[in-house]
Amino acid sequence: MRKPTGSEPGGIGETGAPRVDAAVKETTPLSTVVRVRSLLPSLPPAERRVAQRVIDDPEGVANSTITELAQTCGTSETTVIRFCRAIGFHGYPELRLTLATEAGRAQSASGGRVIGSDISPDDSLEQIVEKVTFADARAVEETAAQLDIKVLEQVVDAVVGAERTDVYGVGASAFVAKDFQQKMHRIGRVCYAWSDGHIMLTSAAVLGSGDVAIGISHTGATVETIDALEVAKSKGVTTVALTNFPKSPIAEVADLILTTAARETTFRSGATASRLAQLTVVDCVFVGVGQRTFGQTRKALEATYEAVRGRTVRPDRRRR
Repeated sequence: MRKPTGSEPGGIGETGAPRVDAAVKETTPLSTVVRVRSLLPSLPPAERRVAQRVIDDPEGVANSTITELAQTCGTSETTVIRFCRAIGFHGYPELRLTLATEAGRAQSASGGRVIGSDISPDDSLEQIVEKVTFADARAVEETAAQLDIKVLEQVVDAVVGAERTDVYGVGASAFVAKDFQQKMHRIGRVCYAWSDGHIMLTSAAVLGSGDVAIGISHTGATVETIDALEVAKSKGVTTVALTNFPKSPIAEVADLILTTAARETTFRSGATASRLAQLTVVDCVFVGVGQRTFGQTRKALEATYEAVRGRTVRPDRRRR
């Protein structure tokens, strides 16, 4: 997670929220593989096979003709073209050129080294560390690259204007929800995180039109979280979804959608890279809210710091 900056312990720096410079944004375009990965679950089965091939071997696809790719995926050239259009390209030549360009850029950035993010049974502990940190770093970088700043701004506006913000998430997403609650409480904002399905529903049922409900789900298909957001939406609440897949079921009940870009790996069930990607977005929302209410935030941070600073072990009590 991003470390606090500024002179106050745990505070927000004088510069406020991090700013994405337009020039930097232009030199770090959204990776085609990231886009394909986010749309994968929403594609028809035949197009999904093509998408998976692009994800698994983008450089190989860049070097394949449309006929070769169609044969490899067990589908038709027409399906390949439909897939290209579904992810925003005019046709296969444009996809090949883009993949080749991105592969070259990635090679230059890594100095020619290729680090896979999947863990194999034969990996050494050193290789595991390298792969885990690579996957985590890429998840954060790619999440930042594809984050829609306009939507983020709308979410910040909604939270700043809300009397109460409730956050829903089960499993690993529940820890991200709790993290957001703790941050918001530190700056004096009313925020509750819920992970029990029944409590999530009762929470949503008593929210009002001036409130915000945020549902966190990597897959975007978690039933408990979707149901809670649906109830909140029926009450006129501003609903926000934080997911890796913008066309997943949770998007249907969300007014605003924030997306992450975490890779699927063997140990995805441990919610490693996806959790860090979600925390990155949560941090951006928190800092954005803190910046908008800077005076109040600063006072709250000072007050909460004073309240707990005496709870650390004194030097004379430490073991020798």
